[in-house]
Amino acid sequence: MDQLPPEVIEFLAANLVLLLLALLIIVAIVKAVRIVPQSEKHVVERFGRLHSVLGPGINLIVPFLDIVRHKISILERQLPTMSQDAITQDNVLVQVETSVFYRIIEPEKTVYRIRDVDAAISTTVAGIVRSQIGKMELDQVQSNRADLTATIKSNLLAVVDDWGIEVTRAEILDVNLDQATRAAMLQQLNAERARRAAVTEAEGAKRAVELAADGELYAAEQAAKARKVTADAEAYATRVVAEAIAENGIEAIQYNVALKQVEALNALGTGNGSQTVVLPANALDAFSNAFGMFKPKGGQ
Repeated sequence: MDQLPPEVIEFLAANLVLLLLALLIIVAIVKAVRIVPQSEKHVVERFGRLHSVLGPGINLIVPFLDIVRHKISILERQLPTMSQDAITQDNVLVQVETSVFYRIIEPEKTVYRIRDVDAAISTTVAGIVRSQIGKMELDQVQSNRADLTATIKSNLLAVVDDWGIEVTRAEILDVNLDQATRAAMLQQLNAERARRAAVTEAEGAKRAVELAADGELYAAEQAAKARKVTADAEAYATRVVAEAIAENGIEAIQYNVALKQVEALNALGTGNGSQTVVLPANALDAFSNAFGMFKPKGGQ
């Protein structure tokens, strides 16, 4: 390697202090300016103690005194799906799968109050799930999953608040049962379906009987109305005949009897399939009596 020219060596020797000072200033400026990405926050310590938290953008710190000790992502995180066993109030063992989403909003709390935040949240969720399911029966766990999820989230928020964490979502993904419990529930479900079918069939039979009774009652009412109309007509005819008898005496009676005989003979002669007409011995007398009554009184 070629040696530096004497002039350069003399310049460096004469201005060594100034050059070192300039280099120090450049390094200080570089260390003093901190550019924080939008998705992060930086925790700054001074002499080993928390000094400040740098937000996204350009920030200035005191070089050599302030040190960026932690770079914390503030993006929302999802914990791996957790599965824990729990026993319901009616002593049924269930396996609950949960998922939790959270983000760090106060890095200074997260850094200095909890070592492993993911493990801490997982343990907390497991305890809350076991506690809440232990207060409910299996049917309530299956039917009130939304209420259970809301309760788990509210209890989790109260616990993680000291850790500078915001739980954005907590979900119960599935509630699994052991094989024996599933078989028992299936048997119960089939029995319930059979009971509902029997009840439906019985209600249908009952309704059919009610409709048949209503139909018979309606038919009886109509028949009674018809008999009443017939009776009213016969009463009216009888009243007319009675009035005629009262006015004309024995002649009206004879006319009415003769008219009935004529109607009977007419019905006998017009019957279906009738080939032989049987006339009573006094049939002609009935016609004679009926027409004889039309003679005027006092006629020959």
